[in-house]
Amino acid sequence: MPSASGRRRESASAILADKERGRHDLKYYPNGNNAEWKGHVSVFLVLDEDVPELVSVEYRLSVVAETRALFFIHRKEKLVSKPEIVRKFRGRESWGYSNFAKRQELFNRVRRRNVDTFTIRCDHVVRNGFRTEEAAARVPPSDLHKHLGDLLQSGRGADVMFEVAGERFVAHRCVLGARSPVISAELLGAAATDNAGVVLVEGVEPWAFRALLRYAYTDALPEVDREEEDGLHRELLVAADRYGLERLKLICEDKLCNTIDVGTVETTLALAKKLHCHVLKEACSDFLSRPANLRAVVATRVASE
Repeated sequence: MPSASGRRRESASAILADKERGRHDLKYYPNGNNAEWKGHVSVFLVLDEDVPELVSVEYRLSVVAETRALFFIHRKEKLVSKPEIVRKFRGRESWGYSNFAKRQELFNRVRRRNVDTFTIRCDHVVRNGFRTEEAAARVPPSDLHKHLGDLLQSGRGADVMFEVAGERFVAHRCVLGARSPVISAELLGAAATDNAGVVLVEGVEPWAFRALLRYAYTDALPEVDREEEDGLHRELLVAADRYGLERLKLICEDKLCNTIDVGTVETTLALAKKLHCHVLKEACSDFLSRPANLRAVVATRVASE
């Protein structure tokens, strides 16, 4: 049986492709690697060299008992086997188990099987030994939204025209129809057009309709001055509810939750109730539940009468 002192067993380096990623050794402590784990067998895989970058290793530790018949191994049996895991090693760093196995239990298993020797085995593969960074293709982020935004702005291939309070906008039926069945039915239906084939849109400001089209093509809102944000989000909230653009409705609802103040809370609360915006309604109620805010709202209302 091994002594109670720590023993190191060296293993051949795992090599992937044509470049070695450091020498890996085994550290074996028959009676624990420190006082806390006395009575246990501790086993660690060690990257026993300095390396310039992290080395990813897939490994499994096990104990194999062997019986021999003259010059060949007669039988092998695994007494302990840990699951396969992956770790990233720095130079001179070790990973493993302080509680790999209880010392007495392991030795009892060896005795019961009447085996001659046992081996602590480590099967490991260096996963990043094969370098491909130089040849790897760098995939840029999607710019579909940019191309669709350019398509809207240029008007290329447009097949529908909208008129909003005297201002005209061109767009593409297939894009708008894909974004919203409500837009497809309400704005692109035959009943919505005048004799010149122009779709008449009422109840929406031109600048808000422009922002609505931009969102339909790019999934983003236009950048506006801070003092214009509240009005834009209110108009778009109404339009998003009207045309069934649920994500846009939630975006506007969230924006308005962050701009509630004494001067806007009453109109915002009325809008939230009308459009069934439960989160916005709750935010307004929370604002009014604070006595100082409620007093300020009442004072503002009295002063305006």
